[in-house]
Amino acid sequence: MEQNKEAARAYSRTGPLRWLTQFDRRLTLVKGLSLVTVLSSLLVGYFQYLNSYREKVSAHAKENMQTAAEAFDTIATKFSKVQALQQQLFSDYTIVLDDRADSDEQALAVKSALENLKGYEEAQLALFETSELLARKAQMHIDWATHFRLNPYEQQTPTSDPLDQALLRAFDFDCDHNLPQFAPPKGAATATPRVPAENACSVAGYNWDPPHSYVDICPKNREKAGSNESVTIHWFSAKHQLVVMHYCLRNLHEKLAPVRSWAANPDARPAGKMSSPVDRDRIQTALDFQARRLNAFMNLATFHMDGLREAYRPDSFACHVPVVTSVVGLFNDACSPIKTTPILAVKR
Repeated sequence: MEQNKEAARAYSRTGPLRWLTQFDRRLTLVKGLSLVTVLSSLLVGYFQYLNSYREKVSAHAKENMQTAAEAFDTIATKFSKVQALQQQLFSDYTIVLDDRADSDEQALAVKSALENLKGYEEAQLALFETSELLARKAQMHIDWATHFRLNPYEQQTPTSDPLDQALLRAFDFDCDHNLPQFAPPKGAATATPRVPAENACSVAGYNWDPPHSYVDICPKNREKAGSNESVTIHWFSAKHQLVVMHYCLRNLHEKLAPVRSWAANPDARPAGKMSSPVDRDRIQTALDFQARRLNAFMNLATFHMDGLREAYRPDSFACHVPVVTSVVGLFNDACSPIKTTPILAVKR
């Protein structure tokens, strides 16, 4: 008999009834706890999980802001340096051609040109070598990081955005008439309705849609472009602005060939090219436009970075109450640890 009892106990410890025994013990333990104790344990676990998750969100926000700020600083610094040297070389050139400038002013202009030419050529070459990489950095760390309405289920491909400098060259992009804008021009009553992309090139001129801040450009030479379809430039895209900005900077660099040639041998009288005031006014206008493009990029980048700050703003106390976050999430994302629709978000 004793052997049978011992065998039954051993079977209960190792056989199929083991889980029933453990369950009964745990149920007995819970029965011994008060309702307050159980609820307190659940609340402690909830807040521990919530704090841990929000620490991860804060670290993610800090990383996003840091990489965006680094990309902004690198891009703005490189372009600012090249454009400042461009402007200085051209200013020295115009002083030498100005009959009203005295000999001291012209001597200083010659000295300045000699000192700045090498630095300019090195800076523009370094920018040219890294232009595509900088555009991708702007896309990853500014555009994608602040694309709060991105649908993760929307089908994308590596070539979803075809805009690059080669395409702008094929389309003969006009740098003199396409400046970034984020709002309708002052005095505009209504915006021009946007023509579908496939029909944009069948209408005269460019197809502007100021409220959405994009423009459809059409190829001036269909054979050169290899297509008659339009391409859209979004001014709210840091990558698009950067591609256009560098394309126009290279165009300006080529137009400044007479200036660069003179700066290499400033003791000689400047050649006849760009000697007329009209030609010099055109170059100065192009320099001013380039400065406006850089300013527009910096405005856009800081605007997006402020969107990052807004996206990760602290929640109100109500969003920390258990169950409330889930209930509110059925209607909006006001209590989401990571905001997906910040106040300053702009649909792109």
